[in-house]
Amino acid sequence: MRTQQSFFIRTGPVICLLLLLSCVAALAQNDKYACSEPNPGSLCSPGNTCGSSSSPCIVDVKRSDYGASATPGIADAKANSTFCVKSGTTIVWKSTQKNTGFVVDFGSPAAFGSDDAIMGGATRPISVTAQKAGCYKYSAGACISGEIQGMCGSSTAEAIILP
Repeated sequence: MRTQQSFFIRTGPVICLLLLLSCVAALAQNDKYACSEPNPGSLCSPGNTCGSSSSPCIVDVKRSDYGASATPGIADAKANSTFCVKSGTTIVWKSTQKNTGFVVDFGSPAAFGSDDAIMGGATRPISVTAQKAGCYKYSAGACISGEIQGMCGSSTAEAIILP
């Protein structure tokens, strides 16, 4: 019995330190941004490119447990994942979540011809056309009407507009 206690007393802090270091390393790997890369367009592939000249890119903005999420209409896309569109592609920002309003802000300079934020909701999808090639960090906020606590949330993500 004393041998087991002694083993755990000696190795417990080491195990905790190793777990803490592995968590910090995992967070550091996820802290990279596409727009910080020297050539963000090189990150685009058919697997993360949304829409085309003949079909729009649909992005679903929702209120989530941790804030808000913007999910591009790409197979297996994750919430707030970086996505690419070609210049001239229509992007439809909408929410499939009932009673939800959203604001998407790309800031300045305008990616879509206007510096205004994109404001819409569950019953009001908003279409914009990608105009200016570049890599853009954007914020997405979503609110659910009728919620008392935690009704709104926000997050940030990135989009790459290809020439």
